[in-house]
Amino acid sequence: MPHASGYFRTRYLDDTRLLDTRVKRAAAMIGAAAAVALPFLASTFAVDLANQVLLASIGAVALMLLTGVAGQISLGHAGLLGAGAYTTGILFREFGAPFWVTLPCAGLAGAAIGLLFGLPSLRLRGLYLAVSTLALHFIVVYAGSEYESRRGLSTGVLIDPPSFAGWALRDGRAWYAVLLVAALAALLFARNLLRSRTGRAWRALRGREAVAAAMGIDVARAKLSAFVVSSILTSLAGCLFAYYRGFVSAEAYSLFLTIQYVAMVIIGGMGSLLGAVLGAAFVVLFPYAIEFLVRVMPTPESWSSSVFAIDYAAFGLVMIGFLLFEPQGLAGIWRRVQNYFLLWPFRQTPAGR
Repeated sequence: MPHASGYFRTRYLDDTRLLDTRVKRAAAMIGAAAAVALPFLASTFAVDLANQVLLASIGAVALMLLTGVAGQISLGHAGLLGAGAYTTGILFREFGAPFWVTLPCAGLAGAAIGLLFGLPSLRLRGLYLAVSTLALHFIVVYAGSEYESRRGLSTGVLIDPPSFAGWALRDGRAWYAVLLVAALAALLFARNLLRSRTGRAWRALRGREAVAAAMGIDVARAKLSAFVVSSILTSLAGCLFAYYRGFVSAEAYSLFLTIQYVAMVIIGGMGSLLGAVLGAAFVVLFPYAIEFLVRVMPTPESWSSSVFAIDYAAFGLVMIGFLLFEPQGLAGIWRRVQNYFLLWPFRQTPAGR
């Protein structure tokens, strides 16, 4: 591999290390230093954007495991986020449950839903599987709306900030620390899972199920495990999202949210965890970039009142552009840039590598 050029592995332990080269270790240290310094140097608005990216990256990693790695199409991602959020909101409102109770309960709810809606994947594929998972979204949104209407909650389910030893988590910079740890934990969990037997089975499923079965992989078990693991991570992200926003409402989990997460996977690069993080950052920051360009560029005044329409149109064009011209997504662009500097002054990888 080009990124390992000049490094010679002499032990099996070298192949199991996450940071197996000096360059990777140095990059990890620089990234960690930048992440720690960001809340102290950035404005409140920038910290809020960073928190949104961290929240989105957890859900994007979960969908990447299911769709990008295991090859199982799902259009119920917003429903799973809503399931975790509503589990949190209902437990808090009805029973006064604290954070350390609502978080695992949200994960259990996600596991149950993932198992239930993963069963159709044993018989369905492609468009039919996508439609079956889409039903999850409408069921959760309908159930949440019914709960709000029956309890007379016109503004949604309000949730107090989580508290630890009498200290309430309210400040955006404190939230940044919590969400950074949560996002890193989800990323490390997914990375190690992909290096395990389960992760290899998922990759085989994405290639061809008949070949995976011929290799001795239990296809049904692998599919169900992919749905369950992805659903748990997504529901946990929904729980954190509910606490961060301070309320749960059905309008927050529209079908467009599912499309955004699918776009994170496509734009980031299918099958790449780095792509999931890059795609999450791109999709979250894209509307703000469009708004900034409309404000600073010499555009007609009518455009300023149509920012949302411009954002949707530009978002669609970007998705089409990535599908047509950059199917490997942002992760593919990053690999090409990395290889360019690693191989310079040569233009291609030497034969035999």
